[in-house]
Amino acid sequence: MKVITQWISNLPLELIFWIGSIAAILLLDPRGGSHLSLCPLSQLGIDWCPGCGLGRSMSLLARGEFQASWDMHPLALLAYVVIISRIWQLIKNTKTTHNYG
Repeated sequence: MKVITQWISNLPLELIFWIGSIAAILLLDPRGGSHLSLCPLSQLGIDWCPGCGLGRSMSLLARGEFQASWDMHPLALLAYVVIISRIWQLIKNTKTTHNYG
């Protein structure tokens, strides 16, 4: 059990999370009718949320549908920049310190 715990603690979990989130966004069907919402405001029944539509907008942007992406959420490009820069920072940190964050 101690070996498994040590192995898990050495995994770069944040890096795996961000790479997985980019992969999920690329596989997301932005035109799909219903989707699972993890938004707490949506779960409370509030219709307006500043972040809703961001994942679908990022998916549209990856497909080259720039106007549709902008119409859905104008911050999709910024979100890509932030996520990719964080992935780059974590990879650089992993390579230099082996500390994983």
